[in-house]
Amino acid sequence: MDLRDDSFWMGRRYARSLVEVTNDLSRLDDGNFWAVAISFEGEVTLARFRSNFEADFPFSGSHWKPLEGDWVSSLSKVQYGKYVENIRSSISDGWVYQVNACRQLQVASDREELASLFGKLLSENPAPHAAYLSIPQLKIASASPELFLSRNGSSVKTSPIKGTQTLGEQGFGNKDQSENVMIVDLMRNDFGRICEPGSVDVAQLLRSEEHPGLRHLVSDVVGQLRKDISWSEIFEALLPAGSISGAPKSSALSVIAENEEIKRGPYCGVLGWVEGDRAELSVAIRIFWQENDGLLKFGTGAGITYGSDPVLEWEETELKAQRLISIAGGSIK
Repeated sequence: MDLRDDSFWMGRRYARSLVEVTNDLSRLDDGNFWAVAISFEGEVTLARFRSNFEADFPFSGSHWKPLEGDWVSSLSKVQYGKYVENIRSSISDGWVYQVNACRQLQVASDREELASLFGKLLSENPAPHAAYLSIPQLKIASASPELFLSRNGSSVKTSPIKGTQTLGEQGFGNKDQSENVMIVDLMRNDFGRICEPGSVDVAQLLRSEEHPGLRHLVSDVVGQLRKDISWSEIFEALLPAGSISGAPKSSALSVIAENEEIKRGPYCGVLGWVEGDRAELSVAIRIFWQENDGLLKFGTGAGITYGSDPVLEWEETELKAQRLISIAGGSIK
């Protein structure tokens, strides 16, 4: 095995020897094992491999040489603050209730593989929905803490995250709790489009989850899928995830398009696998990715409500980025 080999790994599901790549979502209904990467903008990448089996990730982080360049942000602190104020104005006008405001960090990189970086992430920042994908046009090393969708037969679950704090803080405030409940309502509505009437429920509301250096506020929404529903129908109803867009979703997407000049790409999309009526798909946050353009990229963001403080929201985006950037190397400019 070579660090540059095309492969996929998530939760001990390891697939190797790439057979084909397609953007046709209907292929997910054929029962094969597919690695799935869908961008925030809805660009679909599906990869099928010759073999898949259970295994630990085969590479350690010992081969990763820390980066030395500067990570440059797509938005400055002042620009991000203006973005937050624009959202607050839209909320005041009754156009939207909540928007996830993001920015992108990027650094020049000539690395041919991210397998060693992913190995380093697994050892230094273990995440419940960590995933790795390497195909010729795209490489992703993810330390995602958030479940987009798990499926086992007709049973489905999503676990939106809204609320982030350091481990030293005690308890989530009203802003985080109300934001979480807002997104839970949105996800209940999305599930209502694909699930049997009366089957959608909030299995757990506002639980606290600890991760390396951070604590998140998480809720679980569950349901039973309608009979004979296709994967295309499921993704059409659920994308993009409510936690990384906002509410109402259509209005939030308009605000995002007006304020974020750079496409989010794989960041805030979906990453995981589908095999027939089983699936494990993460929200693609806390990811590094590379697209053959000489740049390694990382995204970070925060949920904005009317009560948001621009400085504190900027600091939240820094908090989410600092630990992972320190693992990859380089300085945040």
